[in-house]
Amino acid sequence: MKQYKLALIALFMANALTTIGCKEEGTGWTPDMISDDPIVETPDDKVDISNIHTFKAPLYWSVYELCWQMAQNGIPEYQMDMNEAEWDKAIDWMATNLKPYGYDMLCTDGFIPMLCEKNEHGYMDKYGSMYLKDIVAKCKAKGLKLGVYDNPLWLHGKDETPIQNTDNITLGQLRYDATTDVVNYPNEEDKFFTYAVATHKGAKEYIDGFFKHYKELGIEYIRMDFLSWYEDGFDRGMNEYWGNGIVGRGYGKECYDKALEYICTSATRYGIFTSLVMPHLNNKAELEKKYGNMVRIVADTGDGGWKHFSEDKRGNVFDGWPNCMNMFDGFIHWSQITGRNKVIPDGDFIRLNTFNTDAEKESVISLQLMAGGPITVADQHNTIGDNLKFYQNEEMLALNTDRFVGKPLLRNVRDEKSQIWYGQMSNGDYVVGFFNRDNEPKKRSLQFSEIGIEGARKVRDLWKHQDEGETDKLEVEVGAHECKIVRLSK
Repeated sequence: MKQYKLALIALFMANALTTIGCKEEGTGWTPDMISDDPIVETPDDKVDISNIHTFKAPLYWSVYELCWQMAQNGIPEYQMDMNEAEWDKAIDWMATNLKPYGYDMLCTDGFIPMLCEKNEHGYMDKYGSMYLKDIVAKCKAKGLKLGVYDNPLWLHGKDETPIQNTDNITLGQLRYDATTDVVNYPNEEDKFFTYAVATHKGAKEYIDGFFKHYKELGIEYIRMDFLSWYEDGFDRGMNEYWGNGIVGRGYGKECYDKALEYICTSATRYGIFTSLVMPHLNNKAELEKKYGNMVRIVADTGDGGWKHFSEDKRGNVFDGWPNCMNMFDGFIHWSQITGRNKVIPDGDFIRLNTFNTDAEKESVISLQLMAGGPITVADQHNTIGDNLKFYQNEEMLALNTDRFVGKPLLRNVRDEKSQIWYGQMSNGDYVVGFFNRDNEPKKRSLQFSEIGIEGARKVRDLWKHQDEGETDKLEVEVGAHECKIVRLSK
């Protein structure tokens, strides 16, 4: 059932795209930095992409849940929208309730039509009924910024649209050419999307123009989706709908590598954070961890809840997207590529209103922060209920500020030791998380020497906000779906 919903979402999103007429640390960005001055374009040979992992994981809000609800209610994609009044409510709610805790951004998502009505170069400038510049201004007025869901490999404009800084190359010349392009499935059509082939002349300039366009709008976060479809034209999750999981031509590793290199270079040039979504992560994320700031490590949130957090296809890691169907398995498996100054793992959106207990809500927030991931709030002002307090735990959010990245005691999705996480803060303190994914209480124990700590440490529970004395080991009983997160200091 969930995969059917995901297929429908892809249809909604893609149809919106194909009906387009051309018609914190972190970046160090603050809203008052949006300037009318011309952007200085650093030459390629001066852009250093060897050390791009200087960002902390973002804390932000996404329109995802609103869009998901519209899709579930059968609203046609061309009628989906988030109007000005709803943007005002979301921005005000964010500014009042989450900005004081470090959340500094709102972000668009798919579903709602992504339009280019006034941009002469074919880039998106309108999201549903709202121009992006107007949403940016509304966010800026409240001390917030806007992130955008878009992909520089999607062609939004008409074929005759000229590409900047080229000798009259047009968007049409970036399309697939059967006479020259070698693809995985030459007899297939790309489902829903019209792609820019990165090996074509003009692709580099088109991608660079994409990031310059968003920088000029004051946008410094881009969420790029459906990357697996571009790389090899295959999506394991779509097997049952198209018979074999083939979703397009598949432009191959060389083309995908070139596309990500261009994306990384231009994003670095303009100081834009890149979030890579739906990647295969082949060869231990060889390309994604080199070129992206953040990568998705789990299937779509969808209906959310404990199923998406821990239970969906639990204990399985698959080849290709989606590698893991639940957050917990994803964070365990992909902890092999994370760490300070490394790529950020993205566990997708959090919908606290879909969880059943306070313990479950503490667990989903805790694992994201223990793994070094973002907190992406998808609950809305009218669905959040009394759950704000889980997003506002300053002792837990201190991990994000510190750019903390933890690891499981054992990187095996089927071993209970993978439910014990640990890591070290920049000041030398350790943080340890004991989780319980099961439906009955479990005992968890840890000798501090197992994680390199000598002697006793002061123990503080970060959810109870209580000091618990000094010890050199912990033996705790963790209830069903619960967690216990402690900070150990000298």
